[in-house]
Amino acid sequence: MRAVVAAGTGGPEVLSVGEVDAPRPASGEVVIEVVATAVNRADTLQRQGFYPPPPGASDTIGLECSGRVAEVGDGVTGWSVGDEVCALLAGGGYAERVAVPAGQVMPVPGGVSLVEAACLPEVAATVWSNVFMTAHLTKGERFLVHGGAGGIGTMAIQLAAARGAEVFATAGSPEKLELCRSLGAAHAISYREDDFVEVLSEAGGADVILDNMGAKYLGRNVTALATGGRLVIIGMQGGAKGELDINALLRKRASVTATSLRARPVGEKAVICCGVVENVWPLVSAGAVRPIVETTMPLEDVARAHQLMEDGSHSGKIVLTL
Repeated sequence: MRAVVAAGTGGPEVLSVGEVDAPRPASGEVVIEVVATAVNRADTLQRQGFYPPPPGASDTIGLECSGRVAEVGDGVTGWSVGDEVCALLAGGGYAERVAVPAGQVMPVPGGVSLVEAACLPEVAATVWSNVFMTAHLTKGERFLVHGGAGGIGTMAIQLAAARGAEVFATAGSPEKLELCRSLGAAHAISYREDDFVEVLSEAGGADVILDNMGAKYLGRNVTALATGGRLVIIGMQGGAKGELDINALLRKRASVTATSLRARPVGEKAVICCGVVENVWPLVSAGAVRPIVETTMPLEDVARAHQLMEDGSHSGKIVLTL
């Protein structure tokens, strides 16, 4: 089958489309014939050699996909050949076929095309598991997400707003700030011109912060928390090592949690996917939450897609089609 292969680690130019062996379903797995897959920042890190797949996962890049069930492994119930689905993957999405545990396969939400569905699993699972399962954001609380115009940010804004939170989002351009507002952010904050700490402090502090920057924002995020606030760190774009003010956390009775999704056990991912189908998909079908697609391009343009991701000028998701 066709799949993206890497000629070593490095820049986007190491990626091309080649031929690899097609997967077969193990017990408890289904094989999906891929229609589309989406590019995530973790994919660029894997290409550079900084984010290897977990043991047993495909070496092919790709953390989510949409398509049709092509084969069903032993012990799988609820899925049949031909079903239109999307899936959360540990790897393998940049290919014509991918094997995935059945618990990570989800139906395509109503009103969403197969191509659009490719950009939902990773962001929906990330936001649901971190903002709601871990940080327990509730109606009426103040929620801050950094990088509000990105894939995770656009999902976080919509989902938090739909569930009744007061949403604050940071972004870097007037166009991206306007996108954040259009998706439900009550407060769109320019990280180039404004200080999110001041904005949140004036509002009473953030009850929950979803952060992809890591060390660069650690101290300021803690300062921006309300009493009882919860900071959830899901990335290290701003560095991996920072100094944490324990005294500030004690005074606020606040918490800091760092999580990753890819390396979680299959059982945990299945629970998250069940939560997404139960709580997020109805909002997608109703139009309260929608996939934000920046552009689509064929799989052969994977190097260009990775370059676009790294340039940082895009909003929403970049989708590769097969």
